[in-house]
Amino acid sequence: MKLISASASPFVRKVRVLLHETNQIDDVELLDVKTSPLATSDEVKAANPVGKIPALIRADAPALYDSRVICRYLDARAQGAMYPESMLWDVLTIEATADGIMDAAVLVTYEGRLRAQEMQDEAWREAQWDKVARSVAALNTRWMSHLAGPLNIGQIAVGCALAYLDFRHDARKWRRGNEALADWYDTFSQRDSMMATAPHD
Repeated sequence: MKLISASASPFVRKVRVLLHETNQIDDVELLDVKTSPLATSDEVKAANPVGKIPALIRADAPALYDSRVICRYLDARAQGAMYPESMLWDVLTIEATADGIMDAAVLVTYEGRLRAQEMQDEAWREAQWDKVARSVAALNTRWMSHLAGPLNIGQIAVGCALAYLDFRHDARKWRRGNEALADWYDTFSQRDSMMATAPHD
């Protein structure tokens, strides 16, 4: 299998962390591409008509895309435990919250990097950041008990989302007022899988 990826993408990192945690990292070749909404690579368009990464190319079937689909597939392939039935809906909600953080934070990044300075919309950018801030606060106040215990996809997604905030938006200081979540992340970020997938430009 081949994973169309880019180091800086938090969605790609979520898949890569899961590959490490389920001992499948040697089963998947990473195909790093340079792609953006304004210049989507041919490899990405061929694998995913939406033009987004990650996409997982399989030898005997159509490519899979969207990190949630890919992670679910890879966990099933490994007969893993990243989607525990006893708390499935909570775990999926935590994953969706983390993915929402990534979505909004990536859009803030794109606004600053891809749009001409005279076209950038500060109100729009702050509206996206409000989504990030609300979601981080919700994790800190509502979901901390669920972030403890055996590893699951919710924890992986949250770890990758918070890492992206540090990587691209450190000046926003997401830890302020979210101390419980910050303490959790400081420990989670030291996992071998997180260390092995640290992003770079």
